Amino acid sequence: MHKKTYFITGGGTGGHIYPAIAVADGLLEQEDTEKIYYVGNPNNLEANITSSKNYTFLPVNSSGMPRKATLTFLKWSFQMLFAWLKCCIYIFKYKPNAIFGTGGYVSAPVLFAGMTMKVPFVMHDCDANPGLVTRRFAPFAKSISVAFEVECKKLHNNNCFVNGNPIRKEFATLTKEQARSNLGIKNKLTICIMGGSQGAKKINDATVGILRELSSRNLQVIFQTGKKNYDDVVRSLENIYPEYKNDKNVIIKPYFDNMTDVLKASDIAVSRAGSLSISELCASGVASIFVPYAYAAADHQRKNAKYMLNQGAGLYLEDSATDSEALLKKIEMLVNDDEFLNTVQQNALKLAKFDGVEGIIKQIKDC
Repeated sequence: MHKKTYFITGGGTGGHIYPAIAVADGLLEQEDTEKIYYVGNPNNLEANITSSKNYTFLPVNSSGMPRKATLTFLKWSFQMLFAWLKCCIYIFKYKPNAIFGTGGYVSAPVLFAGMTMKVPFVMHDCDANPGLVTRRFAPFAKSISVAFEVECKKLHNNNCFVNGNPIRKEFATLTKEQARSNLGIKNKLTICIMGGSQGAKKINDATVGILRELSSRNLQVIFQTGKKNYDDVVRSLENIYPEYKNDKNVIIKPYFDNMTDVLKASDIAVSRAGSLSISELCASGVASIFVPYAYAAADHQRKNAKYMLNQGAGLYLEDSATDSEALLKKIEMLVNDDEFLNTVQQNALKLAKFDGVEGIIKQIKDC
Protein backbone atom coordinates (compact mmCIF):
# COMPACT_ATOMS: atom_id res chain seq x y z
CA MET A 1 0.00 0.00 0.00
CA HIS A 2 1.35 3.42 -1.00
CA LYS A 3 1.39 5.65 2.07
CA LYS A 4 0.55 9.34 1.68
CA THR A 5 1.66 12.54 3.38
CA TYR A 6 -0.59 15.57 3.77
CA PHE A 7 -0.18 19.24 4.66
CA ILE A 8 -3.06 20.81 6.60
CA THR A 9 -3.28 24.59 6.96
CA GLY A 10 -5.63 27.15 8.45
CA GLY A 11 -5.42 29.34 11.53
CA GLY A 12 -5.92 32.61 13.34
CA THR A 13 -9.42 31.83 14.62
CA GLY A 14 -11.29 28.72 15.70
CA GLY A 15 -13.41 28.96 12.54
CA HIS A 16 -10.33 28.13 10.47
CA ILE A 17 -8.52 25.88 12.94
CA TYR A 18 -11.17 23.39 14.10
CA PRO A 19 -12.35 22.31 10.62
CA ALA A 20 -8.70 21.77 9.68
CA ILE A 21 -8.10 19.69 12.81
CA ALA A 22 -11.25 17.64 12.22
CA VAL A 23 -10.00 16.71 8.75
CA ALA A 24 -6.43 16.09 9.97
CA ASP A 25 -7.73 13.73 12.66
CA GLY A 26 -9.87 11.95 10.07
CA LEU A 27 -6.92 11.52 7.71
CA LEU A 28 -4.82 10.08 10.53
CA GLU A 29 -7.31 7.24 10.85
CA GLN A 30 -6.88 6.25 7.20
CA GLU A 31 -4.71 3.17 6.64
CA ASP A 32 -2.82 4.77 3.77
CA THR A 33 -1.83 7.93 5.69
CA GLU A 34 1.88 8.08 6.44
CA LYS A 35 2.25 11.53 8.01
CA ILE A 36 0.31 14.74 8.71
CA TYR A 37 1.97 18.15 8.91
CA TYR A 38 0.05 21.17 10.18
CA VAL A 39 1.37 24.43 8.73
CA GLY A 40 0.42 27.50 10.78
CA ASN A 41 1.51 30.63 12.59
CA PRO A 42 3.47 29.76 15.77
CA ASN A 43 2.01 32.83 17.49
CA ASN A 44 -1.62 31.87 16.85
CA LEU A 45 -4.07 29.51 18.50
CA GLU A 46 -3.34 26.71 16.06
CA ALA A 47 0.13 26.21 17.58
CA ASN A 48 -1.37 25.59 21.04
CA ILE A 49 -4.31 23.53 19.87
CA THR A 50 -2.23 21.18 17.71
CA SER A 51 0.52 20.68 20.33
CA SER A 52 -1.21 17.59 21.75
CA LYS A 53 -1.99 16.08 18.35
CA ASN A 54 -0.19 13.27 16.56
CA TYR A 55 1.03 15.44 13.72
CA THR A 56 3.99 17.73 13.27
CA PHE A 57 3.56 21.50 13.41
CA LEU A 58 5.48 23.49 10.80
CA PRO A 59 5.75 27.19 11.75
CA VAL A 60 5.24 29.97 9.20
CA ASN A 61 4.97 33.64 10.19
CA SER A 62 2.14 35.36 8.36
CA SER A 63 -0.43 38.05 9.04
CA GLY A 64 -3.52 39.66 7.57
CA MET A 65 -3.12 42.01 4.61
CA PRO A 66 -3.11 45.73 5.54
CA ARG A 67 -5.91 47.68 3.90
CA LYS A 68 -3.75 50.64 2.80
CA ALA A 69 -0.60 50.88 0.68
CA THR A 70 1.73 52.09 3.41
CA LEU A 71 5.10 51.06 4.83
CA THR A 72 3.20 48.42 6.79
CA PHE A 73 1.96 46.96 3.50
CA LEU A 74 5.53 46.78 2.20
CA LYS A 75 6.67 44.95 5.35
CA TRP A 76 3.72 42.59 5.01
CA SER A 77 4.65 41.85 1.39
CA PHE A 78 8.16 40.81 2.40
CA GLN A 79 6.76 38.72 5.26
CA MET A 80 4.48 36.83 2.88
CA LEU A 81 7.32 36.38 0.39
CA PHE A 82 9.48 34.74 3.05
CA ALA A 83 6.48 32.68 4.22
CA TRP A 84 5.96 31.42 0.67
CA LEU A 85 9.66 30.52 0.32
CA LYS A 86 9.58 28.67 3.65
CA CYS A 87 6.50 26.72 2.56
CA CYS A 88 8.23 25.79 -0.72
CA ILE A 89 11.15 24.44 1.33
CA TYR A 90 8.72 22.46 3.52
CA ILE A 91 7.13 20.94 0.41
CA PHE A 92 10.53 20.07 -1.08
CA LYS A 93 11.60 18.45 2.20
CA TYR A 94 8.46 16.53 3.19
CA LYS A 95 6.88 15.95 -0.24
CA PRO A 96 3.14 16.07 0.58
CA ASN A 97 0.78 14.29 -1.79
CA ALA A 98 -1.90 16.93 -1.23
CA ILE A 99 -2.66 20.08 0.79
CA PHE A 100 -5.89 20.90 2.59
CA GLY A 101 -6.62 24.52 3.53
CA THR A 102 -9.48 26.17 5.40
CA GLY A 103 -8.82 29.74 4.26
CA GLY A 104 -7.61 32.77 6.15
CA TYR A 105 -4.28 34.54 5.71
CA VAL A 106 -2.39 31.70 7.42
CA SER A 107 -3.18 29.32 4.58
CA ALA A 108 -2.34 31.73 1.72
CA PRO A 109 1.45 31.16 1.52
CA VAL A 110 0.99 27.39 1.89
CA LEU A 111 -1.52 27.20 -0.96
CA PHE A 112 0.60 29.48 -3.14
CA ALA A 113 3.60 27.25 -2.49
CA GLY A 114 1.46 24.28 -3.47
CA MET A 115 0.68 25.97 -6.78
CA THR A 116 4.36 26.76 -7.29
CA MET A 117 5.52 23.22 -6.49
CA LYS A 118 2.67 21.53 -8.40
CA VAL A 119 1.07 19.95 -5.32
CA PRO A 120 -2.74 19.60 -5.61
CA PHE A 121 -4.84 21.22 -2.92
CA VAL A 122 -8.42 21.13 -1.63
CA MET A 123 -10.06 24.03 0.19
CA HIS A 124 -12.99 24.33 2.59
CA ASP A 125 -14.90 27.51 3.40
CA CYS A 126 -17.40 27.52 6.24
CA ASP A 127 -19.24 30.81 5.59
CA ALA A 128 -22.09 31.68 3.25
CA ASN A 129 -19.89 34.50 1.97
CA PRO A 130 -16.50 32.95 1.05
CA GLY A 131 -13.37 34.63 2.40
CA LEU A 132 -10.78 36.48 0.31
CA VAL A 133 -8.22 33.65 0.28
CA THR A 134 -10.87 31.11 -0.76
CA ARG A 135 -12.08 33.35 -3.59
CA ARG A 136 -8.56 34.00 -4.87
CA PHE A 137 -7.30 30.41 -4.76
CA ALA A 138 -10.53 28.57 -5.68
CA PRO A 139 -9.86 28.55 -9.47
CA PHE A 140 -6.57 26.70 -8.87
CA ALA A 141 -7.87 24.14 -6.36
CA LYS A 142 -8.41 20.51 -7.31
CA SER A 143 -11.80 20.83 -5.63
CA ILE A 144 -13.68 22.99 -3.13
CA SER A 145 -15.74 22.03 -0.09
CA VAL A 146 -18.34 24.44 1.27
CA ALA A 147 -20.82 24.55 4.11
CA PHE A 148 -23.61 26.24 2.13
CA GLU A 149 -24.79 25.59 -1.43
CA VAL A 150 -24.93 29.32 -2.12
CA GLU A 151 -21.12 29.45 -1.86
CA CYS A 152 -20.61 27.39 -5.00
CA LYS A 153 -22.12 30.16 -7.11
CA LYS A 154 -19.51 32.59 -5.80
CA LEU A 155 -16.46 30.42 -6.48
CA HIS A 156 -14.85 29.79 -9.87
CA ASN A 157 -14.40 26.05 -9.57
CA ASN A 158 -16.54 23.38 -11.21
CA ASN A 159 -15.64 20.78 -8.54
CA CYS A 160 -17.55 22.30 -5.64
CA PHE A 161 -19.09 20.00 -3.00
CA VAL A 162 -21.56 20.93 -0.24
CA ASN A 163 -20.38 18.99 2.82
CA GLY A 164 -21.52 21.20 5.67
CA ASN A 165 -18.77 22.00 8.13
CA PRO A 166 -16.30 19.32 9.18
CA ILE A 167 -16.68 18.74 12.91
CA ARG A 168 -14.72 16.49 15.22
CA LYS A 169 -16.09 12.96 15.58
CA GLU A 170 -16.40 13.43 19.37
CA PHE A 171 -19.53 15.51 18.72
CA ALA A 172 -21.26 12.30 17.61
CA THR A 173 -19.85 9.99 20.29
CA LEU A 174 -19.29 12.00 23.48
CA THR A 175 -22.18 11.96 25.98
CA LYS A 176 -23.22 14.91 28.12
CA GLU A 177 -22.31 12.99 31.26
CA GLN A 178 -18.83 12.15 29.93
CA ALA A 179 -18.24 15.76 28.89
CA ARG A 180 -19.22 17.05 32.33
CA SER A 181 -16.99 14.47 33.97
CA ASN A 182 -14.07 15.57 31.77
CA LEU A 183 -14.60 19.16 32.92
CA GLY A 184 -15.05 18.16 36.55
CA ILE A 185 -18.48 19.78 36.83
CA LYS A 186 -21.81 18.58 38.21
CA ASN A 187 -24.57 16.93 36.19
CA LYS A 188 -27.06 19.81 36.20
CA LEU A 189 -28.39 22.55 33.92
CA THR A 190 -25.37 24.19 32.32
CA ILE A 191 -24.96 27.41 30.33
CA CYS A 192 -21.99 28.05 28.07
CA ILE A 193 -21.26 31.71 27.36
CA MET A 194 -18.69 32.51 24.69
CA GLY A 195 -17.80 35.07 22.06
CA GLY A 196 -15.74 32.85 19.79
CA SER A 197 -12.01 32.16 20.10
CA GLN A 198 -11.32 35.91 20.20
CA GLY A 199 -14.01 36.72 22.75
CA ALA A 200 -16.75 39.36 22.50
CA LYS A 201 -16.74 42.39 24.80
CA LYS A 202 -20.48 43.02 24.50
CA ILE A 203 -21.33 39.47 25.58
CA ASN A 204 -18.68 39.56 28.32
CA ASP A 205 -19.97 42.81 29.82
CA ALA A 206 -23.56 41.55 29.84
CA THR A 207 -22.49 38.28 31.45
CA VAL A 208 -20.47 39.93 34.23
CA GLY A 209 -23.60 41.74 35.36
CA ILE A 210 -25.70 38.55 35.72
CA LEU A 211 -23.18 35.94 36.80
CA ARG A 212 -24.13 36.15 40.49
CA GLU A 213 -27.84 35.94 39.58
CA LEU A 214 -27.35 32.85 37.40
CA SER A 215 -25.36 31.09 40.11
CA SER A 216 -27.96 31.97 42.76
CA ARG A 217 -30.50 30.04 40.67
CA ASN A 218 -28.20 27.00 40.85
CA LEU A 219 -27.29 27.26 37.18
CA GLN A 220 -23.84 26.08 36.17
CA VAL A 221 -21.98 28.59 33.97
CA ILE A 222 -18.99 27.95 31.70
CA PHE A 223 -17.71 31.36 30.64
CA GLN A 224 -15.08 31.72 27.90
CA THR A 225 -13.94 35.35 27.79
CA GLY A 226 -11.38 35.28 24.99
CA LYS A 227 -7.72 35.82 25.76
CA LYS A 228 -7.59 39.57 25.13
CA ASN A 229 -10.66 40.25 27.31
CA TYR A 230 -9.93 37.97 30.25
CA ASP A 231 -8.15 40.54 32.46
CA ASP A 232 -10.95 43.08 31.94
CA VAL A 233 -13.57 40.51 32.93
CA VAL A 234 -11.65 39.57 36.07
CA ARG A 235 -11.27 43.21 37.10
CA SER A 236 -14.99 43.84 36.64
CA LEU A 237 -15.95 40.74 38.61
CA GLU A 238 -13.61 41.64 41.46
CA ASN A 239 -15.54 44.89 41.81
CA ILE A 240 -19.11 43.60 41.63
CA TYR A 241 -18.84 39.90 42.50
CA PRO A 242 -15.53 39.15 44.26
CA GLU A 243 -16.92 35.83 45.55
CA TYR A 244 -16.85 34.40 42.02
CA LYS A 245 -13.44 32.80 42.71
CA ASN A 246 -15.03 30.44 45.23
CA ASP A 247 -18.26 29.90 43.30
CA LYS A 248 -18.42 26.24 42.30
CA ASN A 249 -21.19 27.01 39.81
CA VAL A 250 -18.86 29.14 37.71
CA ILE A 251 -15.90 28.27 35.48
CA ILE A 252 -14.17 31.25 33.84
CA LYS A 253 -11.29 30.85 31.43
CA PRO A 254 -9.84 32.93 28.61
CA TYR A 255 -9.99 29.92 26.32
CA PHE A 256 -10.84 26.22 26.48
CA ASP A 257 -8.53 23.90 24.57
CA ASN A 258 -11.29 21.33 24.12
CA MET A 259 -14.51 23.07 23.18
CA THR A 260 -16.10 19.71 22.38
CA ASP A 261 -16.29 18.98 26.12
CA VAL A 262 -17.68 22.46 26.83
CA LEU A 263 -20.42 22.37 24.19
CA LYS A 264 -21.45 18.76 24.82
CA ALA A 265 -21.64 19.52 28.57
CA SER A 266 -24.00 22.45 27.97
CA ASP A 267 -27.77 22.72 27.71
CA ILE A 268 -27.87 26.40 26.73
CA ALA A 269 -25.30 28.58 24.97
CA VAL A 270 -24.81 32.29 24.39
CA SER A 271 -22.73 32.64 21.26
CA ARG A 272 -21.77 34.61 18.19
CA ALA A 273 -23.24 33.22 14.97
CA GLY A 274 -20.27 32.06 12.95
CA SER A 275 -21.00 29.10 10.71
CA LEU A 276 -18.66 26.67 12.47
CA SER A 277 -19.95 27.63 15.92
CA ILE A 278 -23.49 26.97 14.74
CA SER A 279 -22.51 23.58 13.29
CA GLU A 280 -20.92 22.52 16.57
CA LEU A 281 -23.80 23.84 18.67
CA CYS A 282 -26.30 21.94 16.53
CA ALA A 283 -24.21 18.77 16.81
CA SER A 284 -24.25 19.22 20.59
CA GLY A 285 -28.04 19.63 20.72
CA VAL A 286 -27.70 22.97 22.52
CA ALA A 287 -30.39 25.65 22.71
CA SER A 288 -28.49 28.78 21.69
CA ILE A 289 -28.99 32.51 22.12
CA PHE A 290 -27.23 34.00 19.11
CA VAL A 291 -25.67 37.47 19.35
CA PRO A 292 -24.32 38.03 15.81
CA TYR A 293 -21.22 40.15 15.31
CA ALA A 294 -22.54 43.33 13.73
CA TYR A 295 -19.52 43.92 11.47
CA ALA A 296 -19.09 40.45 10.01
CA ALA A 297 -18.35 40.33 6.28
CA ALA A 298 -21.53 40.64 4.17
CA ASP A 299 -23.47 40.56 7.45
CA HIS A 300 -23.24 36.76 7.36
CA GLN A 301 -23.55 36.26 11.12
CA ARG A 302 -26.87 38.07 11.29
CA LYS A 303 -28.14 35.98 8.37
CA ASN A 304 -26.96 32.80 10.10
CA ALA A 305 -28.66 33.77 13.36
CA LYS A 306 -31.94 34.70 11.64
CA TYR A 307 -31.92 31.35 9.85
CA MET A 308 -31.57 29.51 13.15
CA LEU A 309 -34.36 31.61 14.65
CA ASN A 310 -36.66 30.81 11.71
CA GLN A 311 -35.92 27.09 12.14
CA GLY A 312 -36.91 27.27 15.80
CA ALA A 313 -33.35 26.19 16.59
CA GLY A 314 -32.18 29.22 18.51
CA LEU A 315 -33.01 32.62 19.98
CA TYR A 316 -31.81 35.96 18.61
CA LEU A 317 -30.38 39.03 20.31
CA GLU A 318 -28.94 42.03 18.49
CA ASP A 319 -25.43 43.00 19.53
CA SER A 320 -26.51 46.62 20.02
CA ALA A 321 -29.34 45.49 22.35
CA THR A 322 -27.16 43.17 24.40
CA ASP A 323 -26.90 44.14 28.05
CA SER A 324 -27.31 42.25 31.31
CA GLU A 325 -31.08 42.70 31.47
CA ALA A 326 -31.73 41.66 27.86
CA LEU A 327 -29.45 38.63 28.11
CA LEU A 328 -31.03 37.47 31.36
CA LYS A 329 -34.51 37.66 29.81
CA LYS A 330 -33.43 35.42 26.91
CA ILE A 331 -31.86 32.91 29.28
CA GLU A 332 -35.01 32.91 31.43
CA MET A 333 -37.13 32.06 28.36
CA LEU A 334 -35.27 28.77 28.17
CA VAL A 335 -34.60 28.07 31.84
CA ASN A 336 -38.20 28.69 32.94
CA ASP A 337 -39.84 26.55 30.23
CA ASP A 338 -38.56 22.97 30.01
CA GLU A 339 -40.76 22.13 27.03
CA PHE A 340 -39.56 25.15 25.04
CA LEU A 341 -35.94 24.40 25.97
CA ASN A 342 -36.26 20.81 24.75
CA THR A 343 -37.96 21.90 21.51
CA VAL A 344 -35.17 24.33 20.63
CA GLN A 345 -32.53 21.70 21.46
CA GLN A 346 -34.19 19.06 19.28
CA ASN A 347 -34.64 21.51 16.38
CA ALA A 348 -30.94 22.35 16.56
CA LEU A 349 -29.98 18.67 16.59
CA LYS A 350 -32.08 18.05 13.46
CA LEU A 351 -29.87 20.53 11.58
CA ALA A 352 -26.63 18.80 12.58
CA LYS A 353 -24.41 17.25 9.90
CA PHE A 354 -21.92 14.65 11.09
CA ASP A 355 -20.41 13.44 7.80
CA GLY A 356 -18.59 16.56 6.57
CA VAL A 357 -15.15 15.12 7.35
CA GLU A 358 -15.79 11.97 5.30
CA GLY A 359 -16.83 14.02 2.27
CA ILE A 360 -13.72 16.21 2.43
CA ILE A 361 -11.38 13.24 2.93
CA LYS A 362 -12.79 11.70 -0.26
CA GLN A 363 -12.02 14.93 -2.12
CA ILE A 364 -8.45 14.98 -0.79
CA LYS A 365 -7.88 11.33 -1.73
CA ASP A 366 -9.15 12.03 -5.25
CA CYS A 367 -6.32 14.54 -5.79
